[in-house]
Amino acid sequence: MPFLSTFRGRLVVILALLLIATLGVQYFLNLRTQQENYALREKQERAIVAGFAVGISSVTSPDRIRDLIEIPGQTLLDEESKRRIQDIIVVDNEWRVFDSLSADNLPTTGTDGEIIYKKLSDLKDLPPLLEGTRLGSDIVKFPNRPASESEEHDGEAHAIPIETSKGRWYVMVLLYNDKTAAAERAAQPLLYTLAILLISSLITILLVFRFTRPIADLSNAAREIAAGNLDVRVSETRTDELGRLASNFNEMTAELEKKTELEAKLQQAEKSAVVGRLGSAIAHEIRNPLNYINLTLDHLRSKYAPTDDEKKAKFDKLTLQLKEEVARINRQITDFLNYSRPATADLRPIDARTVVEDSIRIIEAQAEEKGIVVSVSEQENVPQIMGDPVFLRSVFNNLFINAVQAMEGTGGKLNVRISPSEGAKFVNFEIADTGRGIPQENLESIFEPYFSTKETGTGLGLAIVKKILDIHNATIEVESNVEKGTTFSVRLPKADEV
Repeated sequence: MPFLSTFRGRLVVILALLLIATLGVQYFLNLRTQQENYALREKQERAIVAGFAVGISSVTSPDRIRDLIEIPGQTLLDEESKRRIQDIIVVDNEWRVFDSLSADNLPTTGTDGEIIYKKLSDLKDLPPLLEGTRLGSDIVKFPNRPASESEEHDGEAHAIPIETSKGRWYVMVLLYNDKTAAAERAAQPLLYTLAILLISSLITILLVFRFTRPIADLSNAAREIAAGNLDVRVSETRTDELGRLASNFNEMTAELEKKTELEAKLQQAEKSAVVGRLGSAIAHEIRNPLNYINLTLDHLRSKYAPTDDEKKAKFDKLTLQLKEEVARINRQITDFLNYSRPATADLRPIDARTVVEDSIRIIEAQAEEKGIVVSVSEQENVPQIMGDPVFLRSVFNNLFINAVQAMEGTGGKLNVRISPSEGAKFVNFEIADTGRGIPQENLESIFEPYFSTKETGTGLGLAIVKKILDIHNATIEVESNVEKGTTFSVRLPKADEV
C-alpha cells in the first residue's frame, strides 16, 4: 500500500505542510517588519540630512531657520521631514544658540538693544545625543551627551561640527521618536507569532480530533458490544489502516452476531429435542388412558343409557361433554407432538384455493352456529403454490380456528383473499376477521411456543404455523386492532420458484 495512503503517511504530510506554512508565514511577517523598519529608518535619515542642510544654510544665510523653511517652493525640508523634526539648533563657537527652529531657543534683544543668546548648557529636556564620538572632546559641552543622566525622552538628537571663519560651530537636529509606536512595532512580530501558534495549535487539535475520532468510535462500539449490543457497526468511509480496522471490526461483530444467533438456535433445538423426546413418552402414556376413557364412554352410551327420556338426555349430555374434553386433550397432545418432532415436508405444486377451501370446511358448521359469515375471494391468474397439502391444511386450520374463536359470542366476518404478488413470484393469502383483536404488546410473542392468552390454550397453534411456513420458505405477518379485528398475511412461493 503506498505510504501516502496510510494513516501515518497522511499525518506526516499534513504536519510537514503545517510546519512549512508556519515557517513561511513567519518569514513573510518578519520580512515585512524588517522592511517597515528600513523604511522608517530611511525617513529618519532623510529628516536628519534635511535638518543638517537647513542648519548649515542658516549659518551662511542672513535668514533664520524658520524663515528658510517657510520660503515658498523651498526644497530643503519636505513635509515628511517637518513632521519628524522636533528642532534644529545652531551652536556657535562660544556654545551659544545662534539659531533654532523653536522660538523658545532663539536669541532675544535686551532693553539696551543688546542681543541675548541662550547657552547650550541652559537648554533643558533635550533628547539624548546619538553618535557623539564624532564630536571629540567637545562632547562634554552638550547637556544631552550619552554619559549624562538625563531623563528618558521620546526623541533623539544628532550633531555635526561645521568649520567657519569664526571657529567650529555645531548643527544639532532633534527628531521625534515615538516610543509607543516603537514598542508596537517591536511587539508586532510577537503578536504575529502568537497568532500563528494559535492557528497552528487549532489546526493540530482539529487534525488530532479527525484522526482519533475513528479510534474513539471503535472504542465506543467495543464497549457496546461488551454490553451485549451486537447490532452496532462503525463507519467504513476511510481507506487507510483505520478504515481496514473498521472493516475488520464490523466483520468480527457480524460473525459474533451470527455465532450468538447460531448458539441460540442450537440451544432452542436441543431444548426442543429434549422436550420432544420427553413429550412423546408422556403423550404416549396419556393417550392410552384417553383412548380407554373414550371407548368406555362409547360403551356406556350404547349399553347403559337410561330408558327414561329425561334421564337419557341428561346422560347423553354428560357423556358427550366428557368425549369433547377427551377430544380436546387429544388435540393438544397432537399439537405438542407436531411441534416437537422433526418435520419433513412433501413439497409439490398444489392449487391455492383448494387448500383454503379444505380448511374452511372444518370451521363451516361452527361458524354458522356462531353467526360468522365466511367468504373466499380469488383474483385472476393466481399461480399454483409449492407446498405440502397436509402441512398447509394445518396452517390454515389454526388460522381459521383462531379467527372463529376471536369472534365467539359476537359473530362477525371472516374474509379470505387470495392474490398473486407483484411480479407473480408469490401468492398472498390474507385472512381477516372482525373479532376482538390482539393487544399490541402481545403481537411480537404470538408465534412463540407456549404463549397463549386463552385459558385452555397450549400456545402451540401459531408456533406450528410459523414452523411449517419456515419449512416452505414462506412468511407470515400480522396486523391487529383491539375490538376491530386481526389480519394475517401469508406469502407462499409459487410452484416454479422453489
